Amino acid sequence: MHPAPQNRDFSTTLRLRPSRKTPPRVLNGHPWVFAGEVEGLLPPQMSGKSVAMRDAEGRWLGMGIYNSHSQIVWRRYTQERFDFDSDYTFSFIKEALIYRNYPTVGRLIWSEADYLPGLVVDRFEDVLVVQALTMAVDQRLEVIASQLKTLLPAIREIVFRNDAPTRTYEGLPLETHTLSGNPLPPRWYTIDGVQYWLDLEKGQKTGFYLDQRMQHVRVAEFAKDRVILDGFCNQGGFALQAAKKGAKSVIAVDSSEACIAAGQKNAAQNGLTNVSFQASNMFDFLAAERDQRFDLIVLDPPSFARNRTALEGAMRGYKELNLRALKLLRPGGILATYVCSHPVTREMFHSVVTEAAADARRSVRLIEETGQPLDHPILLTFPESAYLKGMLLQV
Repeated sequence: MHPAPQNRDFSTTLRLRPSRKTPPRVLNGHPWVFAGEVEGLLPPQMSGKSVAMRDAEGRWLGMGIYNSHSQIVWRRYTQERFDFDSDYTFSFIKEALIYRNYPTVGRLIWSEADYLPGLVVDRFEDVLVVQALTMAVDQRLEVIASQLKTLLPAIREIVFRNDAPTRTYEGLPLETHTLSGNPLPPRWYTIDGVQYWLDLEKGQKTGFYLDQRMQHVRVAEFAKDRVILDGFCNQGGFALQAAKKGAKSVIAVDSSEACIAAGQKNAAQNGLTNVSFQASNMFDFLAAERDQRFDLIVLDPPSFARNRTALEGAMRGYKELNLRALKLLRPGGILATYVCSHPVTREMFHSVVTEAAADARRSVRLIEETGQPLDHPILLTFPESAYLKGMLLQV
């Protein structure tokens, strides 16, 4: 249940400057406003506060969190008249948990897509990993942590992973700590029936790429008796699920020695002897193994395009990667290929893989298109929230 709208005058207001060229995206529902799109900035002491936004004609656009230190000076959290106060955060944290049915592992809160800009929360059994990516959330972190503990009484510890580089754009320091103040040592966590040795305080991102959990399990449905290559394997999510489902053999490849060591440790813990891990650049591996053949190949690379200026090079990289993989598949083989760059649209990804198939001279059938799981919701007017796309293909 949402807090009741507040019947008071929100006198602290930003106003869009008149635009004769491209109108600000906020007029079409996007939740961000940039510094160059407003008539004037507010004093620095307003950073982190709730601020109303109106268009150049004075029409109401909603309430947002303000930060004069950021190029994104305003992030809308509601089109109603609510302060970004403890009542608001409690209500929308609870709503996010209800939407996901209180999972024991998964993403609980996903920033703007859950109407809590800058708050990301992942759950790993009795531990929460929290990221505060905006000044407003950072200022309210103590209250938010208390609310999470109230709503999730089984939580034993909260890790604050405030080491994401994007915090510097908000004028925030990079640091990591726990709610208790004590270090959280790595330990075993069970995710979809597989045990992983995770370091939630010092590992990558929030400790595990939860956005691909459903795909780890889905792709494993094709694994029985197949020879499989898992590219960019990280800690072995695809490889371990495939091995568990009866793959004949799995080779998991990643350029990170730390990821390879973690994958080997995870395989041993789960008693999986049909999977091996190899440290290698994936492009180099595909070139070196061009005479090898596989029944199933997974390509789940990191983002090649963090912004639009990197798109051209990224598309060349995605095409070459898929081209090399398609050449290594036996007839009837499966390619599970993904992209996690939000500037790369689904249409662009489809086009580049189609070009790769044509150049490889392979006939390719689309089994299904994939995307983000339900715990990573997409806000339709916020394309930045739609970053993960994929395809399952048969050669």
